[in-house]
Amino acid sequence: MQPADILRQVVVEEHDLAPDGSVAVVVRRYVRKNGYASELWRVPVGTGRPVRLTTGAVRDTRPRISPDGRRAAFIRRELDGRERPGRLMVVRLDGGRPTPATPAGVAASAFEWSPDGTRLAFTAEAGPPRFLTGPGPSDGATPLARRIRRIDWRYDEVGHVDRREHLFVIDVRPGARPIQLTDGDWSVDGIAWRPDGRAIAFAADRGIDPDLHPRPTIWSVAVADPGPPAAPVEVLALAAYANKPAYSPDGRWLCAVGVDDQDPLDDVSPGLFVGPADRSSPAVALAPDLDRPIGAWSDTDLAGWMTTPRSGPFWVAEDRIVALVSTAGRDLPWSFPIDPSTGRAAGPPRPLVRADAACRSVAVAAPPRPGAGPVVTVVGTEGTRAMELMVVEDGPAGGPARFRRRTTIGSAWQRRVVVPEMHCVEAPGAGGPIETWIASPRGAGSERLPTIVDIHGGPLGAWAPAPSIETHLLVGRGYRVVHPNIRGSAGFGRDWIRPQLGDWGGVDADDVHAAIDHVVGLGLADPDRLGVLGLSYGGFMVHWLIGTSDRFRAAVSENGVTNQINAWANSDTGVDYNRTSLLGDPLTGEGMLRLWRQSPLRHVASIRTPLLMLQGEADRRCPPADNEQLFIALRVLGREVEYVLYPDEFHTFSVTGRPDRRIDRMTRMLDWFDQHLKG
Repeated sequence: MQPADILRQVVVEEHDLAPDGSVAVVVRRYVRKNGYASELWRVPVGTGRPVRLTTGAVRDTRPRISPDGRRAAFIRRELDGRERPGRLMVVRLDGGRPTPATPAGVAASAFEWSPDGTRLAFTAEAGPPRFLTGPGPSDGATPLARRIRRIDWRYDEVGHVDRREHLFVIDVRPGARPIQLTDGDWSVDGIAWRPDGRAIAFAADRGIDPDLHPRPTIWSVAVADPGPPAAPVEVLALAAYANKPAYSPDGRWLCAVGVDDQDPLDDVSPGLFVGPADRSSPAVALAPDLDRPIGAWSDTDLAGWMTTPRSGPFWVAEDRIVALVSTAGRDLPWSFPIDPSTGRAAGPPRPLVRADAACRSVAVAAPPRPGAGPVVTVVGTEGTRAMELMVVEDGPAGGPARFRRRTTIGSAWQRRVVVPEMHCVEAPGAGGPIETWIASPRGAGSERLPTIVDIHGGPLGAWAPAPSIETHLLVGRGYRVVHPNIRGSAGFGRDWIRPQLGDWGGVDADDVHAAIDHVVGLGLADPDRLGVLGLSYGGFMVHWLIGTSDRFRAAVSENGVTNQINAWANSDTGVDYNRTSLLGDPLTGEGMLRLWRQSPLRHVASIRTPLLMLQGEADRRCPPADNEQLFIALRVLGREVEYVLYPDEFHTFSVTGRPDRRIDRMTRMLDWFDQHLKG
C-alpha cells in the first residue's frame, strides 16, 4: 500500500435496521475532490444486492429508519464549498429524491423518530451566545470578543462552543415548523422517545459548575400537543454520570450507560443500569462484576473515526438488552437478560458471538413473527477486513453463533493492496501477559526485519485485530509493526488499568520494552533497527521512551504530550482528564511535582533519537503550544528534530484530515523511518 491509496479507501461507517429486521441502511464514505462524501445504501438482511439510495456532492450520515420501515431520515451536508449546516432529510426506501424535514438554516445534530412515525425529535444549537460580546459576526467575520467565565468554551473538532444544543420536535409534513422543548445553559444529548410518544428522555448536565464537575443525568420532558413545553424532570441519576437512555418496550423501565461510583477514576468501566422510568426507586447495575466497558473502545482507523459509535443499549424485548462490550481489543454485541417484573438482572451477560471483530455500530430488531428471534446487525471489522455490515446468526448445525457478512462495498478497496498478516502473542510482563499484535509482510515468515512499535492512544484504547492504515503502509515498506496492549489499555479489566494511573512512563513504559524484548527474542525484530510511533497518549509514550532509552533509531510522534503542567490547562478536557487519570494538578507543590515527574520534557537533554513531530494546528486536545516546547528545546540542544504543522487540522487528522494532508503525513512518516532504519 502507498500513501496515495487512501484516495481509494471507502468506509462503511454506520447503519440502522428496520423494525421488522428485513432491511438495513448503511453509510458508505469515500474521498471526493480532496474531501469526503458519503451516501446511503439499502441492504437486504437476508439475500439480495445492496442498492444506493442517495448520491451526489453530499455528506449523508446518521440514518434512522421509520417505525413503518418505509422511510429513512438522515442528516445531509452539501459539499458545495460553502459552510452550511447539516439538514435533516427523509428518503423513501423504495427510491426517490430525498426531501427536507426541517426548514432551511435549522441544523440538526442528532434525531430520532417518534413511535408512530409522524414526528422527529432532534437537537440543534439554540439560545443566545454564551461568550460572544458585541454585534454578532456575519459572513465568516470574527466576533468582537469572547467573555469567558467557564472552562468549557472549547472542544476539539468543534472549536468555540458558543451555543448549547437543545431539543426540538417537528411533524414530518411539508411546511411544518419545529417546536423547542428545552432551553438553558446546558446541552441535550442522547434522545429516546417513550413508547407512548408522550415524552422524550435525554442526557444533560444541569448540576452546579458542570464545567468543573461534569455529572450528566437522564431527564424526561413531556411532548405537549398542543400547549407550552413542560419543564424537564430528572428520571435517572448515578453517582458519577449517566447517558444514552433507552426505554423498555412497555415504557416501564429506563436503561442507561454510566458509572455509579463517587469520583471514579479511569479504571472503573461504564456499565448498564436499569431503573423505573418514574424514578420511584434507584437504578441498579445489570452486570456489576463484568469489569469491561460498554461501548467501542478498540483502536483501528479502518473505522474512519468520523462518526460516534452506536453501541446501544437496545431493548430486544421486555426481558433482554443488547449493547456493545469492549474486551481485549474486540468490540462485540452482548446480551443482558432482565427480569421485566423487577428490572433486575435475570442472569449473567454473554457475548452473542465470539470473533476477532471491532464493531462500531449495532442495531436490533424484534420481528413480531411467532417464534422468530431478534435480528442483530453490526458494522465492524472482522480479522483484517475493513468495516462491513454483518448479521449475527447461528452457526452450521446449531453451532456457535457467527457473523454473516452482508456487504462488500466497504472492504473492496483492500483487494488492490497487500493486507498485513496479523498474529497475536502474549509477551511476558511484570504485571502479567501483554497481548501483542504483530503485523508482518506477507510471506516474511520468521525473517528478522526492521520493526516499529506503535502505541495506541487513550491510554484507554486497545489495539484491535484489524490493522490500521499506517500499519498497511509500514508493512508495505517491509517493516514489522508491533502493537502491544500495555497496562492502561481498556477492555482488560480494572487490575490492568489501575497500576498505570498516576504513573505515566512507569509500568506502561516497562510493558512496551517487555513486548519489544519478546518480539526480538522470537527472532522477528532486528534490535538494531527499531522505531517507535504513536498518536496522542501514544505520542506521549514516544517522547517518554526516547528520553529514557536509547534503543530506538527513529521516532515519530503525532499530537502528543510533552509537558503535563502545560497540558492540564491547555487541553480542552485537561482538568477532569487529569483528575480521573491521577496525573495531578498544579494547584499545590506536590501536584506540580507529580505532573513534572510524568512530563517527557523533563528528559529532553537525554533525547538523541531522531524525532519527527506531526501536529494538527487546530488540535485542542493536545495543542501545539505543548509540543512546541519539546521541539524548541531539542533544536536548542542541536538534536535531529523536525516539526510539521498542519493548518486547520484536529486531533485525529491522520484519519479524519484533508486527504492531501493525510498523504503528506504518511509519506513523511515512511520516509523518516526509511532514512533512519534502512539508511
